[in-house]
Amino acid sequence: RRAPYAGRMPRLHADADEHLWVPVTGSLGFRGRRHRKAAIRMLLTQANRAAGADDRPGSGFLAWAMSQAAPLLMKRANGRVLVWVWKSDPDLLVAMAQVQEATAQARAARAMMPMEYDDTESFRSPFLGMGEKLAMPLPPDPRTPPFATYTWDTGSHFVTVTCVCGDRERFGTVMGSMDDLARTVRVADDLTVGESAGVLRIDPA
Repeated sequence: RRAPYAGRMPRLHADADEHLWVPVTGSLGFRGRRHRKAAIRMLLTQANRAAGADDRPGSGFLAWAMSQAAPLLMKRANGRVLVWVWKSDPDLLVAMAQVQEATAQARAARAMMPMEYDDTESFRSPFLGMGEKLAMPLPPDPRTPPFATYTWDTGSHFVTVTCVCGDRERFGTVMGSMDDLARTVRVADDLTVGESAGVLRIDPA
């Protein structure tokens, strides 16, 4: 029996609260540019810190260039990547949902993650079922920003939501909103190449 989504083109959908989140994916040109730049600047700054350049902020020009390229790159991802930024403070929080094929290499990479990544808890989604949540408000390396990841294994694909926060002291205040966003993520439009949207597919289960 074929595994769920095997041989198909899974895409992600989500219902992010528009009062809390601004979508980065799909925001071309001037639309969402300020939030897009802030999100990328925050991630660049965190990357610089992880590399040991604690006092060097993300390059303004590089953040601008990436903000222009990011939507096109994400559009080419064809719905496999969704990104949002915290509306009231774009420098505070970025969330990214992605789906990837659960290859042997991907499973091996997950199995080889550091021990601290084993400290997960069960997390249920109304769309994806039972998954795992890992919250790291104080990562072992002080240069690493606080983050939370949510992961579901469909058998053929991994669906992951990653939230990165720029402020350790405020991480706990947005945890509930991160949980709410993660619960809305789902896989849809998983049509086989050449299959029409009018086909009724019955779950073999």
